[in-house]
Amino acid sequence: MRVVLSDFVSLDGVVQAPGGAEEDTDGGFGHGGWSMPYFDPDSMGSFIDESMQSADALLFGRRTWQAMARAWPDRDDGTDPFAARMNSIVKYVVSSTLTDADLDWSNSVLVGGDDPAAAVAELRRSGGRDLLVMGSAQLARTLVEAELVDEYRLLIEPVLLGGGKSVFPTDGERRPLELVSTSTSPTGVLLCVYRPAETAGEGG
Repeated sequence: MRVVLSDFVSLDGVVQAPGGAEEDTDGGFGHGGWSMPYFDPDSMGSFIDESMQSADALLFGRRTWQAMARAWPDRDDGTDPFAARMNSIVKYVVSSTLTDADLDWSNSVLVGGDDPAAAVAELRRSGGRDLLVMGSAQLARTLVEAELVDEYRLLIEPVLLGGGKSVFPTDGERRPLELVSTSTSPTGVLLCVYRPAETAGEGG
């Protein structure tokens, strides 16, 4: 399986709480819901739907899984194909605190959180299409550090947030990427697909 990272990202690299004020207030973060003014259903919805259509499973950290589990089951009223897909697809959740009894969202599977990189590497070797990571900043950063991410699908938004959680490591390592495609939404969001570059180039 390919591990594909999908995130709303501010211009200064923040991914924390794009969807709502109370989504994630860790560190006193006060800009929750910052991505919503820039959301264009046609261009950005299509970009996200492309990711879902090529995925065999989703992968979440605990916090993001819990937020999604509260939101999506009630949205599947038979008229929203995306909601139906969210509820029917296999969802792996990496956690050292949740138990199987906590997984009340349909088709959720617990993955032990003691060594997330090793657990995801095993999933990656299992075959199939994409394993799509949505949000889950801490988990995503761990996967980037372990060089387990095969593709980045980033919605880069025209806003500076001045601090917050990021999926990008600060370990001093250089990780060259190749821009596969880019387009721009009417609201100024860059819809970018990157993959790790095959060769690392010179210098830097």
